[in-house]
Amino acid sequence: ESLSPKSPEILKYNPVHKKLPILLHNGKPVVESLVIVEYIDETWTSGSSILPADPLGKSNARFWAKFIDDKLMPAIMNIRRYQGEEQVKAIDEVVELFKLLENELKGKKFFGGDTIGLVDITANFIALWLGIHQEIMGIQVVSKEKLPIFCKWIDEYLNSSIIKQSLPSRDELSAALLSYHKSL
Repeated sequence: ESLSPKSPEILKYNPVHKKLPILLHNGKPVVESLVIVEYIDETWTSGSSILPADPLGKSNARFWAKFIDDKLMPAIMNIRRYQGEEQVKAIDEVVELFKLLENELKGKKFFGGDTIGLVDITANFIALWLGIHQEIMGIQVVSKEKLPIFCKWIDEYLNSSIIKQSLPSRDELSAALLSYHKSL
């Protein structure tokens, strides 16, 4: 899809936010990343769920997924807007948010325990894209020294067989992100 100008399909299927992602299922739109992921989980039930079975576990997973989408992602995106000391402050803020998230990982392989769950899927952009963004921008946000537990999660996540077979290569992502950064 072309994001500029917005295609008629984007405007038709997501008239409220007028943006991607949009999942069309049986001709009906489902919009917003987290909503789409949960819709897929509830619609195709042949495998294990990405949410815990108990209501408290579900609400906890939804909370952290929303934290990533609403708090962490915008803070990470803000880093590129600043230079010098302002950028250092923005990076420090992101590291503090990561520490909150990292605390949720203590003693677990994935946010979902031994298996990948909703929070892991939501944090996918961090595992996959953040390292490339750091290289392109010449900055260091996440490191093993600052966030050892989180970096271990990144390694576990990216080396998981299901993730390896599902995601594009680092080279493909690097090319796409480089093109995106040049367009800013």
